[in-house]
Amino acid sequence: MKRYFVFALLLLLTTVGLHAQSFTPIQYEEYSLDNGLTVILHVDRSAPTAMTYVLYRVGSKDEVTDRTGFAHFFEHLMFEGTKHIERGQIDKLITAAGGVLNASTSFDQTDYFFKIPINQLELALWIESERMMHLVIDETGVETQRQVVKEELKQRYEGRPYGTIGDNLFKLTFQDTPYEWMPIGLAQDINSASIDEFRDFHRKYYLPNNACLVVGGDIDVRETKELIEQYFGDIPSGPQPPQRIVNIPEQTEARELIVEEEITPLPAYIESYVTVDYRHPDAYALELLADVLSTGRSSRLYQRIVDREQLALQASSFGIPLDKAGMFAFIAIANAGVEFEPIETAIREEIEAVQRDGITEEEFLKVRNASETQFTRSFLSLDGKLRNLAQYSMFRADTDLVNKQLERYMAVTREDIQRVANTYLRPERRNVVKYVVMDKNS
Repeated sequence: MKRYFVFALLLLLTTVGLHAQSFTPIQYEEYSLDNGLTVILHVDRSAPTAMTYVLYRVGSKDEVTDRTGFAHFFEHLMFEGTKHIERGQIDKLITAAGGVLNASTSFDQTDYFFKIPINQLELALWIESERMMHLVIDETGVETQRQVVKEELKQRYEGRPYGTIGDNLFKLTFQDTPYEWMPIGLAQDINSASIDEFRDFHRKYYLPNNACLVVGGDIDVRETKELIEQYFGDIPSGPQPPQRIVNIPEQTEARELIVEEEITPLPAYIESYVTVDYRHPDAYALELLADVLSTGRSSRLYQRIVDREQLALQASSFGIPLDKAGMFAFIAIANAGVEFEPIETAIREEIEAVQRDGITEEEFLKVRNASETQFTRSFLSLDGKLRNLAQYSMFRADTDLVNKQLERYMAVTREDIQRVANTYLRPERRNVVKYVVMDKNS
């Protein structure tokens, strides 16, 4: 199961010095079933395979305090079994058919995919329809997945150096909002939840009218439509889940959190700012600003913090745009013996340099070309195309924007990048998390 958050916080992005391949618009057909299920079909004759991708508009932000981790819990539970599929057989059915499968949960969505030989498309559609209509939520499945989630928390987060960065960063940055907890949730919330609460959550969100089904590959469009109607057409819709309102008060003073964990090998400095959701026009300029500051060895942060002053092993900036808000953040893993102050000063001075002087034409052309390359590459795979189609349909209410997004990146100017740095990266809006190395002798 994908767990990209902590890794995204720790990895440095690198720019590949290649010109972008020309972007080829995605051809697709979109329609809705009578029960509200959004369906998108995309033909790709490159291989005799097909892929089904189901996106449910439910993530951790749709949960409530003291009952976190439900969306992630269902990411697991949806593989347990259904009325007509025995427990533990979904994985086996897909792998025996020569396919692969996976799922993921984020703050805003949960998704599932099967990639199978084209002659197994009906099997994949049947399984997805079973999970939507006939999922079994019983004591055995719930208790099994409680243990799975607790073990995942222990292995991926609690026992790893910097494994709690996401928890601490989001809690500090988005405090008192539904974005303050990570998608995996808290073990005590899953432990204390009753089976009826899980059933209520499923009834509320896992509905055809709260989902998008994308089918792509070497498909026959007419036959695929017939199969979709056969397996999904009779699934009843339900009340449309309300869109979660996220109110983030304007921050007027900086906040700081000190974290002491025995497993921290080197000091880590993390700094964040609340920004905008991914529909906002400024999201494009913020993404390019992050690239200017830290993408590649010629970037400003790498040159100063890692190369010249040797304050840190790595230094990176990145944006996390969400459905109802966004975050711009910096992370530096300090060299042994380095204090936080010079790292903090270096980051602040590099921000102020962009705010005061903007960026150079050379930097602008570099990040513009890199953005074009990265965008185009995200649509080269069938997986990438289907994911993007679903997300643009469900969260932007404009599926064809998938073919126009590159124009919006290319429309960003140097002045836009300077403006968003001044607008969002102000000292009073800063949130700082410091991981300190504990003194083993004290």
